[in-house]
Amino acid sequence: MKCMILKNITIYSERKRIECGFLMAKDGKIVAFGSMDDINDLEFKGEVIDFHALPDYKVIPGMIDIHIHGVNGADTMDATQEALKRMAAALPWEGTTSFLATTMTQEPEAIENALMNAGQYIDDHQPPGMAEIVGIHLEGPFVNPKMAGAQPAQYMIDPDLHIFKKWNELSNDHVKVVTLAPEQPGGSELIRYLKEHGIVASIGHSDATYDEVDQAISDGATQVTHLFNQMKGLHHREPGVAGAALLRDELKAEMIMDGIHVRPEIIKLAYKQKSKEGLLLITDSMRAKCLKNGTYDLGGQDVTVKDGKAVLADGTLAGSILKMGQAVKNLLSYTNCPLEDAIEMAALNPAKQLQLDDRKGSIKVGKDADLVILNEENEVVMTICRGEMAYSIMEVE
Repeated sequence: MKCMILKNITIYSERKRIECGFLMAKDGKIVAFGSMDDINDLEFKGEVIDFHALPDYKVIPGMIDIHIHGVNGADTMDATQEALKRMAAALPWEGTTSFLATTMTQEPEAIENALMNAGQYIDDHQPPGMAEIVGIHLEGPFVNPKMAGAQPAQYMIDPDLHIFKKWNELSNDHVKVVTLAPEQPGGSELIRYLKEHGIVASIGHSDATYDEVDQAISDGATQVTHLFNQMKGLHHREPGVAGAALLRDELKAEMIMDGIHVRPEIIKLAYKQKSKEGLLLITDSMRAKCLKNGTYDLGGQDVTVKDGKAVLADGTLAGSILKMGQAVKNLLSYTNCPLEDAIEMAALNPAKQLQLDDRKGSIKVGKDADLVILNEENEVVMTICRGEMAYSIMEVE
């Protein structure tokens, strides 16, 4: 039985902030938390981490990245168990405790290999102390070549229900999000199927008009992929996908908070319009994250990474090297929102989208002990995954 207790730390729980609190985890679950005044009533034997000398430190729920391709030299499309383990080991460095292994548009065999590999990894024992893969995000190939971005257009196909059923079966039914262009032939049929089976239909790499998005919402779409990037933009006579995303509460919106994919002022606009309930922080990061400047592979394409920016040879943005912890810091800076709002966008909202909020996304008794310690600058200094230390740059008594 593994036990851990955090003492003398501010706790951002699901319902309130607790100053000078404690949190107890046992067997990977949160079993108690509250004020230090109440701790004497508890019997405890296990590891104690005391933050009495660090009064400005706080504990928040682990972040959930629902759109990430790779990190630290590994990518979902590598289709190896080692690549996924490498990702799961690296992501706690940035405060991510759960994620969706995200594929990209490629030839069918490559996608199928990635799906089978990820499904096998998810079904095998995922040890605590590493980020948990909670499903798969299928980004493409059911998207619009007009909005290809860094997705190889030559492999794009119209939404195909038969192919999706085959692919989801290969993944052992672990596809949780599908990015697609609803305006393409077969879009409505696939969205309706996804809704019926509890899979998130996310509108992305799409040239859909507002009316076509309206139809997609009626069919069951509930999300947009990386808001403003590779979608029909907002125009005063055609709101497009971006306008629909801002207006329709039915749609949660992913956002890449690096200040490169979307200007800080537009991020602030989106936050004011969608509020804390409507946005999902993502990284959309590729394998170069955590590595040096250089040239790296993304879906068979060379991507040059320099000074925080990842681009194809023609200058097209190709994912990011953003870390989730930095995304939170950027959001706080761009919008002046409270940390509680940022937590909702980075943890609780994605948990709700994936129907995992019964065990993840907030600090509550009974939920997984996925926890992140932030310092006074809101930098990630420690991450605990399902009750076990996954990352720490500090020594505490």
